[in-house]
Amino acid sequence: MSTVHALSRNDQVYYKNYEGSPLAENELSRDGLAVTEAEYWEKYYNDPDFVYEWNNGCLEVKPMSDVKGSDVYQWFCDILRCWIRTYPIGKIINLDIGFRLALPHKTSIRRPDLSMVLDTNPVAIDDDDRTYSGTFDFCVESLSHSTLKELKRDTVDKKKEYEGSGVREYYILDARKNDTAFYSLGKNGKYRDIGTGSIIKSAILPGFQFRLSDLYRQPPLEELAEDEIYHSYVFPSYKKILEEKEKEKLRADKAENLLFLEQLRADKEKQLKEKEQLRADKEKQLKEKEQLRADKEKQLKEKEQLRADKEKQLKEKEQLRADKERQLKEKAEQRAEQLAAKLKALGIAFD
Repeated sequence: MSTVHALSRNDQVYYKNYEGSPLAENELSRDGLAVTEAEYWEKYYNDPDFVYEWNNGCLEVKPMSDVKGSDVYQWFCDILRCWIRTYPIGKIINLDIGFRLALPHKTSIRRPDLSMVLDTNPVAIDDDDRTYSGTFDFCVESLSHSTLKELKRDTVDKKKEYEGSGVREYYILDARKNDTAFYSLGKNGKYRDIGTGSIIKSAILPGFQFRLSDLYRQPPLEELAEDEIYHSYVFPSYKKILEEKEKEKLRADKAENLLFLEQLRADKEKQLKEKEQLRADKEKQLKEKEQLRADKEKQLKEKEQLRADKEKQLKEKEQLRADKERQLKEKAEQRAEQLAAKLKALGIAFD
């Protein structure tokens, strides 16, 4: 197996292996080769290694993009796809499908990096078409970091061709910010620059707009969905979902707050009940203490009464004893008097 090299789409050398015969003639770039339009359609339109355009009798190779240019292009494709899903009024074409531009002074066949056919276009495009027989409404070219000749082709030559053939809008995307441009076809048939401000607004795609700075920053679609510039077409339901989530969060927060307030109320009621219970317990204890004091006083009174009763009984007993002694004394005196009387009657003296 041998190795030879051929010129690639960005004028750099690439290597390819082959067995037996040398590299086939059609595997080398034919950029600049003079061919008829019929030869172009027959031999070069479907070339497996190079993407050829045809410019008034000469082949032109489309240069390869670099990563930086690809990032810008892919981000633009993303927002355009979001727009077409929200506003399904056309078809996006991004497979180097060619269309013929028959101008008064020349004819060319161009294959934009990105194009669009709107439903209002008098020439429809079929899903099985590999070329387009009408004029695209919208074309985009993504500049590569390539030669001045290739830059001039996209920024000057194609601009004139697209303008002259009636392409309604033409966007040039340059990741290095030097040649980015946005054109819209005016009523006079001439392109007017719509890229003079910070926000680019399409004149033919309703609602399609973007910040020029975002083209280079490439923010994620989720971020754009919340941005007022994009939210009408980038995930338009996303904002509604976010709003519903926010409402649900507010409802949940409200429910949580109500639950918290209810818990506070329940805790307060519990504290009040506990406080009331403590007060009741304290009153009960005071009553019990008062009852104990009353019982003690009663016991003391009863004890005092017992003591008084005992003293009374002792006094009464003493009185009975005294009365008995008095009665005994009186009785003894009576007997003595009786005895003295008897002795006196008997004439017996008694001192």
